Amino acid sequence: MGMIDQYIYDGSFEGFLTAVFEVYDRKPTRVKIVSERLVTVNFFDEEHTIYTDQAKSDRVWKGIEDKIGKKAGNLIYKAFLSEQSDREQVLLRIIKKGFKGENVTDNFADIDVLRLTNLVKIVGREKHRMDAFIRFRLTKDNVYFAEVEPDFDTLPLNAIHFKNRYADQKWLIYDRCRNYGIFYDLKTVNYVQLEISNDINSSLAAPFYFTHDEMHYQDLWKNYFKSTNIPSRKNMRLHLQHVPKRYWKYLSEKQP
Repeated sequence: MGMIDQYIYDGSFEGFLTAVFEVYDRKPTRVKIVSERLVTVNFFDEEHTIYTDQAKSDRVWKGIEDKIGKKAGNLIYKAFLSEQSDREQVLLRIIKKGFKGENVTDNFADIDVLRLTNLVKIVGREKHRMDAFIRFRLTKDNVYFAEVEPDFDTLPLNAIHFKNRYADQKWLIYDRCRNYGIFYDLKTVNYVQLEISNDINSSLAAPFYFTHDEMHYQDLWKNYFKSTNIPSRKNMRLHLQHVPKRYWKYLSEKQP
C-alpha cells in the first residue's frame, strides 16, 4: 500500500484550505487530511502538522471560486460544516476534480459529487431546524441569549438568518457542543467563546441571569402551550417527526 502523508490541521475551514494548499505545493503521492481532534497514530504514516495560514487559505478559496465556481464553493463550505469523518477526503477529491475542469456540482454519477450533495443536505436540514427551534431569553445585560447543541456545525449558517430577522436587538447563540457562539451587537456578527455555567437553566439560578419579565414570559408560553394541547388528538409519533426529542432540552415549552 505504501506510506500515507497525514496532514494534520486545527479543524477550521481556513486550516483545511491551508492543508489543500500544502497538498498542491508538496505534491505527496498519497495524502490524508485529518483534523487534530480525530487524528490516530499509525506507525506506517508520516505526520505533518499544518499551521493555518490565512494567505494560503485565501489563495485556495479564490481558486475554488474562480476555477470551479461560487456555487461549488458554497457546497464545499456547507459540506465541511457536516464534521463527518470522510469530509476532508471527499472535499479534497472534489477540489482536485474541479480544478481539472470536471463538473462537481451536478454530475451525480460521480460518487464524490453524490456524497458532497448528501453532506450539504444533512447540514441544510439541521440549519433549518435550528432556525425554527432556537429559543431566546432576555438576560439582565439586555442580550437575547439562546443555547443549542446541533448535530453539525450550523451556527455560521444560522448567523445569516438571525442577523436578518433580529437586526434591531443584541443576541447571542451559543453552541454547547463546540464551545463557541455567535454574537450580534447591532452591527456585525462575531464569534465568541465564553464560560457558561451549567446551572444557568435551573429554576434557582435562572433569576440571576434573566430578567423578571423574561421569566414571566417563559411561564406564560409554557401555559399557553399546555392549554392549546388537545390530549385526545395527541399524535406523539407525528410530533417527534416534526420536533425530534433531542431538541427538547432547550425548548422552553418542553421544560417542566
